[in-house]
Amino acid sequence: MASRLAQTAVGPMVIVAVDQHEKHPLIHDELAHRMLPTAMKAFVTLTRWGPVRRWMVAGMEKNVPGMWASFLCRKRYIDDQLLNAAEAGIDAFVTLGAGFDTRAYRLPALGKTPVYELDLPENIDRKQALLNKMFGKVPDHVTLIPIDFNTQDLKDALAAHGHDSGNMRTFFAWEAVTQYLTEDGVRKTLAFLATARPGSRLVFTHLAKDFLDGRASYGAEKLYQEYVVKRRLWHFGLNPDQIEGFLAEYGWRVAEQPGPPDFTARYIEPTSRRLPVSEVERSVSAEKI
Repeated sequence: MASRLAQTAVGPMVIVAVDQHEKHPLIHDELAHRMLPTAMKAFVTLTRWGPVRRWMVAGMEKNVPGMWASFLCRKRYIDDQLLNAAEAGIDAFVTLGAGFDTRAYRLPALGKTPVYELDLPENIDRKQALLNKMFGKVPDHVTLIPIDFNTQDLKDALAAHGHDSGNMRTFFAWEAVTQYLTEDGVRKTLAFLATARPGSRLVFTHLAKDFLDGRASYGAEKLYQEYVVKRRLWHFGLNPDQIEGFLAEYGWRVAEQPGPPDFTARYIEPTSRRLPVSEVERSVSAEKI
């Protein structure tokens, strides 16, 4: 199971790397290409040619309408919220399920902020090897922590590496993780987040529960069959009207729940690109009270 989950970390970075070849990329990430396996790097290089890139986007849109832009917009949204929080003042940045994300290495505002990246041991090992190759070592402000969110204690793992949740005003990014957890795993993570210092910030993504339950497809029947029915990787979802109450149980107040129209207006329309945004996955921004 861990290996199957680890494999899902590459896909989003492929999309980010391909999007760098657009005239107006939705997110600027000059490191994304360097985080990919060698064979995938070669393919992404081919997407510099417009017809190949358009073929790739069209293929994904045919199978999963709106997911190309959804991946990119959620990353851009987390970037924006993180930069706003950094400007206001944070003591740490914690990524729950870091995958091969590059925020800690491409955003200058985080250069002096302690960053803790947590993920499955397989992903952490691969990322450490990549960072050693790229920078000669893991940058001094970054700590990589292997963990299984379903079975291991998050607070203990972070505390062992110097993070004090009760005293450090922290920005938590929890991107594309909750669907892979059981409800118990999600609540276990939220129980840890309940110990966060007031003023800490959280941005996380979740699947629509009616999609996960098979009651609404949002045009993504193939995605449902692959990840819910066949591979049985996705387990948890929420509907927007559940979010406020769910987070309030753990001392968090919802600040924003941007949907596809919001992402379209903020990120797609200014680039003059015509990309739909999926309803399958949503993002939430919250503040610890």
